[in-house]
Amino acid sequence: MSIICGVIGLVIPFLVPKGPNRGIIQVMLVTTAVCFYVFWFCCILAQMNPLFGPELNKEAMYIVAQQWNS
Repeated sequence: MSIICGVIGLVIPFLVPKGPNRGIIQVMLVTTAVCFYVFWFCCILAQMNPLFGPELNKEAMYIVAQQWNS
């Protein structure tokens, strides 16, 4: 993912053809790459260290234990 974001944010802006909107397109590409990377990074961190796990009451835990042991 770092390579993809690097290509989008660092390489492609230099390939934008000259024109009146070149600067805007370059800023949009870099902003897209940064937002995409931050979103991906947050998703990966949330999966690695979740803030909370499943919360079951005693009856539900008893039912799960009964079903899994059979």
